[in-house]
Amino acid sequence: MFHAGYERSPLPPVRPDKTESPARSVPQTSPAGPGGRPGGARQRDAFFDNAKYLAIVLVVVGHAWGLMLSDSRAVQAAYNFVYAFHMPAFIVVSGYFSRSFDMRPDRLRRLVTGVAVPYVIFETAYSLFKRVIDDDPGFPVSLLDPWYLTWFLAALFVWRLTTPLWKAVRWPLPLALGIAVLASVSPEIGRDLDFQRVLQFLPFFVLGLCLRPEHFEAVRRRGARLLAVPVLVAALVFAYWSAPRMNLVWFYHRESAQELGVPWWVGVLMTFALFACSLVLTACFFALVPRRRMWFTALGAGTLYGYLLHGFLIQGARAGGWYEAFPWLATPPGTVAVTVAAAAVGTVLCTAPVRRVFRPLMEPRMAWAFQRDAAELARERAGRPAAPGGGATAGAEDAGARAQVPASR
Repeated sequence: MFHAGYERSPLPPVRPDKTESPARSVPQTSPAGPGGRPGGARQRDAFFDNAKYLAIVLVVVGHAWGLMLSDSRAVQAAYNFVYAFHMPAFIVVSGYFSRSFDMRPDRLRRLVTGVAVPYVIFETAYSLFKRVIDDDPGFPVSLLDPWYLTWFLAALFVWRLTTPLWKAVRWPLPLALGIAVLASVSPEIGRDLDFQRVLQFLPFFVLGLCLRPEHFEAVRRRGARLLAVPVLVAALVFAYWSAPRMNLVWFYHRESAQELGVPWWVGVLMTFALFACSLVLTACFFALVPRRRMWFTALGAGTLYGYLLHGFLIQGARAGGWYEAFPWLATPPGTVAVTVAAAAVGTVLCTAPVRRVFRPLMEPRMAWAFQRDAAELARERAGRPAAPGGGATAGAEDAGARAQVPASR
């Protein structure tokens, strides 16, 4: 979810990776001025902005469906289907745009202002909000126990800090999968920072680190797009069949096998099975994402806003008993209405006016809190602009892609 780029000023051009052929790479950026005219700031990659917007819409819709799972097998099937890939897709994109992250001071500052600070703010805000809506004044405000969807920011902070390690080891993805397997059979990990989720979702972030532009080109070919449709339909049919037979908590990746009341070896099998399933569905999702600019492309820059803000509405609806107050919402027309309303809410929360209002909370500049490092001062003396601050997807800039956040959270 997820992690849109929130850069306030363009970065200097990045030298292309010599290991990648320009002819094979995804068209990431192109010179453009205001309004798309050549000669100005570099444009964002429409494909990734489209993917992030569509993913955040699925996150919001999934959370809205989560309040009505007991009313319909079809809703539960759709819920399981979406949960199988919407956060994995978001996390893969986060990893992809973290490829250039290192411990350089300006990148650490962006990590703090774009991930850590919003986590502190929204974890506090959500905890206080829960006290009010649930009439629970004793509910703790704890930065070590993320409530609801703030776990994603805590996880992203940890994942990004470990990026240099994953770039250094020889087989990063098998190692990350091994860690996820161990987490799935380790109930003693506990709840601090929702570390089960951090470790069980880790392979998707590492996969993103391992991807290259040509991999996204491969899934966007005509053959891949044609194959994606029947695969997604088959997955939806399987989700309908398995809805009453499967514990949907597996999709949350927040519990060990023992905590779910099954033998440890089931956790091992489910880790590999869910990773394979999510990988296939994520590839199908990317295959169907439009690569050209759409009416919603610009909203891809605001997905972190949509992710962090929609939870207040979802939790307010839960505590307020909105679904119980309107029984017709449990009918098929009501389900359609909820779906459309949730998609509309997710869209509005990604718009520029909302971002302007909440930018101080999501993208604080905080220049006063950091020392100026020598490299930044040298760039300024050379006439190059300093790196901008903030953004839960900082690192996209350094990868040469202006394309840049849940779990749900």
